[in-house]
Amino acid sequence: MSSSPAPTSPLQRFLNTVERTGNALPHPATLFALLAALVVLLSWICHTLGVSVTNPASGKVVTVINLLSAEGIQRMILELPRNFLAYPPLGISLTCMLGIGIAEYTGLMGAMLRLIVLNSPARLITPMVVFSGVMSNAGSEVGYVLLIPLAAALYHTLGRHPFLGLAAAFAGVSGGYSANLIVGSVDVLLAGLSEAAAHIVDPTYTVDAFSNWYFMMVSTFFITAAGTWVTEKIVAPRLGEYRGETKRDELKPLSAQEKRGLWAALAVTAGLTGLVLWGTLAPGGFLIDPKNPSFLESYFIRGLIFFIFVYGLLPGIAYGVAARTVRNDHDIMGGMTTTMKSMASFIVLAFFAAQFISYFNWTNLGIITAVSGAEFIQHLGLESMPLPLMLALVLFAATVNLLISSASAKWALLAPVFVPMFMLLGYSPELVQGAFRVGDSCTNIITPLLSYFPLILTFAQKYDPRAGIGTLIATMLPYSLCFLVVWTLLLMAWIALGVPMGPGAPLLLGK
Repeated sequence: MSSSPAPTSPLQRFLNTVERTGNALPHPATLFALLAALVVLLSWICHTLGVSVTNPASGKVVTVINLLSAEGIQRMILELPRNFLAYPPLGISLTCMLGIGIAEYTGLMGAMLRLIVLNSPARLITPMVVFSGVMSNAGSEVGYVLLIPLAAALYHTLGRHPFLGLAAAFAGVSGGYSANLIVGSVDVLLAGLSEAAAHIVDPTYTVDAFSNWYFMMVSTFFITAAGTWVTEKIVAPRLGEYRGETKRDELKPLSAQEKRGLWAALAVTAGLTGLVLWGTLAPGGFLIDPKNPSFLESYFIRGLIFFIFVYGLLPGIAYGVAARTVRNDHDIMGGMTTTMKSMASFIVLAFFAAQFISYFNWTNLGIITAVSGAEFIQHLGLESMPLPLMLALVLFAATVNLLISSASAKWALLAPVFVPMFMLLGYSPELVQGAFRVGDSCTNIITPLLSYFPLILTFAQKYDPRAGIGTLIATMLPYSLCFLVVWTLLLMAWIALGVPMGPGAPLLLGK
């Protein structure tokens, strides 16, 4: 890590040990390749031992798929390129970065960051970054591909360690995944799964997208405060002063050319925004799906990646032309090429990560682990103790999240187990869903199985080429532990006070 010597408190020594241990592992791409090989071997061992569970959603027996069989080997051979191309962050990240790269190449990003720094109180930067990360979840993956690298660059411009901005944004975007002031697509998706599971006990029970709204609104402020405290009190002292080779923008007043470029970019941005508002708000707007006219199902939300690309590309070009940092289309294409060069390490990482995640999903090892853990909770004998019972659910979700990072995939598997079980004990599906979401969010930032983990590592290596998995996990571990404690305590207090999880969403059935 390119920084000055850090304090040597017990916590800092522990985090330094985590970092050294993690970075002593092979190159991240090699590690994913080795993990893929390990999954293949484990699939053969577990299949030979006859490991299996009954899927609570379907009632069918789930066995381990042996990838060392002829059929498994053939599948690995045929689907190698498909695994890579279907890896969710790959197309999303490269597409967005083509547009964002132009905004950076032409100088728009640098000018914007200096403008923000010169006009914002320094003490508000960190809470602003964490809060923006939490709120970005309403826009799907926008936080990962836009806010996190932007926050790193912002802190670098401030003269602080860029990892500090990266960590604060990553904590908000991923660690605070379920918190928000508004209802997003994840609320709709999880509510549908909860309702389907509730029908096992009560075919008339409904769970809507606002079922956790009160709790998640309040959680937003707790996560913002906790993330700010960890950033300034734990991570900043550990990182110290940045001494890497990546140059930062000098905090000098904007030149006349830069101001002209910013006005041009603002005009284009305003025009694009007006077009989007017309397309989404006007009756029969071209961005509204006639079959499902809600804003959350609009082509703007569903096609957000396209709009991130355009909002980077067109204002970036406008800035470059007005500020005279680009002369012709050759410069623009050169900027895109430069951006793709910086993404080369991510592409290599993504190839091996995609194979590992695909193999892990094929084998059913994640499903078997999750169901086995759920059965363990059922046998703990905590039925009459709501606080320990919910605590066990939170910790279980946080642990399983290290293996299955997709919230919807986990809840599709676990909801048919926990929702009916807790309903029979008198607890509402809304409460069970809320407890699951707490645990599901907190460990996102420390699992390499998070699909965007390789991308975040690539952003970190821009400032320190030696940064590895250990660097990222050691940096994010304090956030994960703090969020888990703070969010769980909030849930426990919420239950003790008997506050509804959302509109018409009581904690107990029949209340």
